[in-house]
Amino acid sequence: GPITPKQFIILILTTGLIFVSYKLADFTLFLIEAVAIAGIGIAIAFVKVNQQPIYFFLLNVGQSFKRPSLRIWRKQYILITEKKEKKSDKKEAIVISRKPLSASKLSQIALTVDTGGRYEEEIK
Repeated sequence: GPITPKQFIILILTTGLIFVSYKLADFTLFLIEAVAIAGIGIAIAFVKVNQQPIYFFLLNVGQSFKRPSLRIWRKQYILITEKKEKKSDKKEAIVISRKPLSASKLSQIALTVDTGGRYEEEIK
């Protein structure tokens, strides 16, 4: 048929929830619940986001909220010290500067990052 077994099972479960709602609620509440349950059930069964079923999309959204994808690689902190003057109470922030990288060192670092850390520098 035109629907998959997963879609069929989702629709059967949706129908079962609507039946339980019919038995437990009065008619006006049942109508509201039935429309909401049917809409959610049909959306889960048939809607696709980026050529994936919506339940995969919802799982991915939940995982991205639980575990954000921002990664910081070897984060290093730079110490900032305060310099006190004897005559006044003004404080100046001193930033420690790094020495510039040479082109060969920069290419070695790029190679290490590109290979995922598997590349090790040859010992001469």
